Amino acid sequence: MFMDRRRWLGDTPVSPDPRRVPVIPDRGGPCHGGMLIRGARVFDGRGGEPFGADVLIEGRMIVSVEASMEAPRGYEVLDASGMTLMPGLIDLHTHLSYHEPDVAISESQSLADGTLRGLERMRFYLESGITSVRDAGSHGDVTYRLKAWAADGRINGPRVFPAGQLITGTGGHGAEGVGPTSPALGKIREASGPVDWREAVRESFKRGADVIKVASHFSPPEIAAAVDEAHVLGLRVMCDAETHYIDWAVEAGVDSIEHPLPRTDEAIAMMADSGVAAVPTLIPYVIIFDQLGGYFNSTSRRFSFSKEDNLQVVSRMHRAGVRFGVGTDLVMDWFRYLPHAYVRELTLMSEAGLANLEILEAATLGGARILDMEDRLGSVEPGKLADLILVAGAPDRELEDLARVDTVIRDGRVEVADGRSLLPRGRAKTFEGITPPDA
Repeated sequence: MFMDRRRWLGDTPVSPDPRRVPVIPDRGGPCHGGMLIRGARVFDGRGGEPFGADVLIEGRMIVSVEASMEAPRGYEVLDASGMTLMPGLIDLHTHLSYHEPDVAISESQSLADGTLRGLERMRFYLESGITSVRDAGSHGDVTYRLKAWAADGRINGPRVFPAGQLITGTGGHGAEGVGPTSPALGKIREASGPVDWREAVRESFKRGADVIKVASHFSPPEIAAAVDEAHVLGLRVMCDAETHYIDWAVEAGVDSIEHPLPRTDEAIAMMADSGVAAVPTLIPYVIIFDQLGGYFNSTSRRFSFSKEDNLQVVSRMHRAGVRFGVGTDLVMDWFRYLPHAYVRELTLMSEAGLANLEILEAATLGGARILDMEDRLGSVEPGKLADLILVAGAPDRELEDLARVDTVIRDGRVEVADGRSLLPRGRAKTFEGITPPDA
């Protein structure tokens, strides 16, 4: 059973992540002034048609959404005429430190290089209108540090919700061939037996994980132990699984199944009945089949599948009423396909039968629910964090318009303007002994 910590917290200020650790009031980033976004066409993330409104931001919070407002004195006014304002997009399946092709093993395994790779990826995500990413497995403490620096406003980028290391059975998915000369060394935690799986979850929690990532193979007792431990700690579980492993994972109570891999109608019905969400990640398989011809030499992919089969899996889940989020799983150097890779993920979901408004909800509030962050993110309404994007178009009509992100506001700060990242001036410290009076 998932232990929701919110019931015990009341009005206590907590960290803006699923861990909900009590913090000093106003902690979590630099303080900002106020902003009025005027004349926007607002898609609020809740699945309804867009509507005209002004949106008032104070500090890092949305405080009002009304048909028309006057800006308080001293507030910045942002003219959004002709543009669609919507919640920042959420990518539920990223790998920020993933190695790139034709790079030396020493660089691939370097935590310093991994951090810089992550920093570069964060810029691509942010400029694509993606204001939150769930990292599904990276090297060492890279994603924990990137999360902390972005939260403190020391670097620009999306919010990072890290899983830390991927937990899998000995020789399971991701661990195939991992050894001293593997670029994946440090991203995987192999576990064997229910006790070790439970310990692996505790290790991730100790390091700072916001979610637990597990992958087949595993036995029913192993996945049950991992899910039980994560839920008692108040964390959700994302699961990379296929065929009979999906049945075992859903029966154990995982919170989302990643990828469009083969599963029975019975497994899909169990997902729908128990509220297990799907994060399809169709786009990486398009790249794999188009560029590589197939998914080869993997003991964790011992089945027949194709781009067409993957669409059918999503269609079947949609007809059954399974909830969706959006993830791209852009490994290696595929993040360079952004923003079009994210947009293509959405259009593939459309081809599978989802309506545009359903897809946009999955990319915003649906993603926030899967993150266990729907009280803070995913919709344009008072009391939510001001993670917003302005799109030069109407993505509810044409999903492809999401490639035309003009402005990105993250935590109440404009971090992208005219489609380009803004690097704010460094916050200099001052004291009377060295600061001129007119500084």
